Amino acid sequence: MANDREILREIWNGRIPTCFNLNSEEVHDVQVPDPVYLMIPRLSYFPLVTDKIRKHFIRHIHPDKQNAEMWLDYNGQPLKWHYPIGVLYDLYASESSLPWNITVHFDKFPETELLHCPGREAVESHFMACVKEADVLKHRSQVVSNMQKKDHMQLWLGLQNDKFDPFWATNRKLMEVTGDETFKYIPFRCYNSEEPFLQKLVKPVTEEGQRKTLQHLLQEVYPNSPNVRVVTHGIEPPLDTPLQWMSEHLSYPDNFLHLCVYT
Repeated sequence: MANDREILREIWNGRIPTCFNLNSEEVHDVQVPDPVYLMIPRLSYFPLVTDKIRKHFIRHIHPDKQNAEMWLDYNGQPLKWHYPIGVLYDLYASESSLPWNITVHFDKFPETELLHCPGREAVESHFMACVKEADVLKHRSQVVSNMQKKDHMQLWLGLQNDKFDPFWATNRKLMEVTGDETFKYIPFRCYNSEEPFLQKLVKPVTEEGQRKTLQHLLQEVYPNSPNVRVVTHGIEPPLDTPLQWMSEHLSYPDNFLHLCVYT
């Protein structure tokens, strides 16, 4: 069970100072609109935090584009809305100075690089699918299948509205193990800026019953790369950190560890 509550809260409160600018080629006014500065939650998704951005820039673009889907890029890299914000920052911008400078677009949607996001319902569906997948890995789906609709809604609304206590009142059920038990497998995704994320079935203990560490996971996922670095939530966890502890305390709200790997 995740019991270091202050760590959970510190992770939850992670923010990235971000500057949003409208793409200069899409400005339909004589004057370029002012940028928007926000402190955005690492654990959230861009469609949940950018309503204010759309409202600010929509009146400065061509009327024909005002109903178009908004999308974002950083240094020419389109940003996937279904990746948590903190993952995108750690993946593409962790070496840059703050604030994070993001360009806002309403035109030329990159069809081959981004999924369309018709609304918050799409984010909710993606989020809950990830939570369910994680529970299959951890508990053979036994926890999620016993949860009621109101529990699902409490998870989703806790994330959407940035409410730590209601979210964790439900999410703790997904993190519980008894005694010396562990999860069956560790839900994780490894990211590299050049490739799709990697997933494997990795148990939190060895065949001899010893608890595995982050080092074990990296050896299983990257057997030919002995000197990899891992960043999650903007920090580089020690390689001897137990996987079970990481899964309980450093997972994103979707219950996955999202690990940005530098080889």
